Amino acid sequence: MAEISFLDADERAHAPSGDVAWEEAWHFDFAAGDGALGGYARLTLRPGEGRAWWWTAVVGEDVAFVLVREHEVAPPRLPSLEIRAAGLWAEPYCEAPFDHWSVGLEAMAVALDDPVEAYGRERGHPVPLGLDLGWEATARPAPRPGGYRQPCEVHGEVLVGARRLAVAGTGARSHTWGLRDWASPAPDAGGVELDDRGLVAAARVGGRRLEPVFHAPIQVPVAGAPAGRPAHLARALCRAAAGPGAGPHDAPPGWVWVERLQPASSTMG
Repeated sequence: MAEISFLDADERAHAPSGDVAWEEAWHFDFAAGDGALGGYARLTLRPGEGRAWWWTAVVGEDVAFVLVREHEVAPPRLPSLEIRAAGLWAEPYCEAPFDHWSVGLEAMAVALDDPVEAYGRERGHPVPLGLDLGWEATARPAPRPGGYRQPCEVHGEVLVGARRLAVAGTGARSHTWGLRDWASPAPDAGGVELDDRGLVAAARVGGRRLEPVFHAPIQVPVAGAPAGRPAHLARALCRAAAGPGAGPHDAPPGWVWVERLQPASSTMG
């Protein structure tokens, strides 16, 4: 099979199709080397709806599940990916195509004692959250549905309240564009099992058994869903057991972020 090549221009925003379900997303995962701290950040452009989404989650051994979920952000002025909203500033920035990206964030987040609160009213304690992180590629980008994914080393700082937490670990970033149906499970979500609360219970990817350690789920709006019911995206940082390899989920070694979408039609109201 011929290797798929990506151009530097593919790192930037693409022309939308005009379909309301078309979206473009830049996603960043990370985990400290010892797995004591992890998180993710995601910018999604929804041009057919005239808005953008921003997600950030941070979890850890002595850090509560801290979440930023904003689905009513003014789109960035391309080619910049900088966004601003009430209590939110963020910017994913391409330092060098397919080599180095950085993510900066200053936001007011909510600390949740129970991760399932992320599916509901998100009742918790307000806390300032900041990111100053860099993703440096460790391999070439690999194709994935609608775009590509690239393993990285991740370095920088996470600020939670008055705490400044150093990050030296691994992660991955992905860039996708095209039609996205949040009302249906993603085709590559196999191997992830959910418990009766909608959290990741177990996972197996590329022959490796994964043990969920920290949960960081999020709700996703779905146009036309009954009673405005959102989809539930279960995400978890998992410890990877010994095995032949993690296949397309090859970052971070020893720690892997997995996810599975529970469509709006099957979530609890």
